[in-house]
Amino acid sequence: MRIGLDNRDLQILSVLQRDGRIKKSALAAEINLSPAACWERLTRLEQAGVIAGYRAEVALDRVARVSLFVVQIELEQHRAADFRRFEAAVARLPEITRCLAVGGGVDYFLEVMAPDVERYQALIQHLLDSEIGVKRYFTYVVTKNVKNAPPPVGDLVRAAEETPD
Repeated sequence: MRIGLDNRDLQILSVLQRDGRIKKSALAAEINLSPAACWERLTRLEQAGVIAGYRAEVALDRVARVSLFVVQIELEQHRAADFRRFEAAVARLPEITRCLAVGGGVDYFLEVMAPDVERYQALIQHLLDSEIGVKRYFTYVVTKNVKNAPPPVGDLVRAAEETPD
């Protein structure tokens, strides 16, 4: 269920995407609202589930050796139970930080973080040995993170409002 957002709500979301630790008084000042009105809007957005959580963006390269891999997965079978089994197995593996189900000739793209190629390969071997229906996989080693940005919430909401149903 989608909820209606006005420009102030979108401003709040934009500021929080940029700085999730901003003080409520500074947030209110930045979007030109009283602290009470800003707090009320923020609480409404949280209760509605629009704000799903607050996280720190950790610079992993500063604390650990890590390599990023993108993995293209094709399943042997395409029944609902096959997708559920694969997705349940992936959800249990913390090294898999993202799993996207996609349309087309590929079934999934995974984002995998591992300290090195050997640990990555051990994870892949585990997936293959666990018989969760992987037919084929292709590995892409990420050599550079070119862009990693939050989605432009305001632009997406406005575009959706302009698009006729």
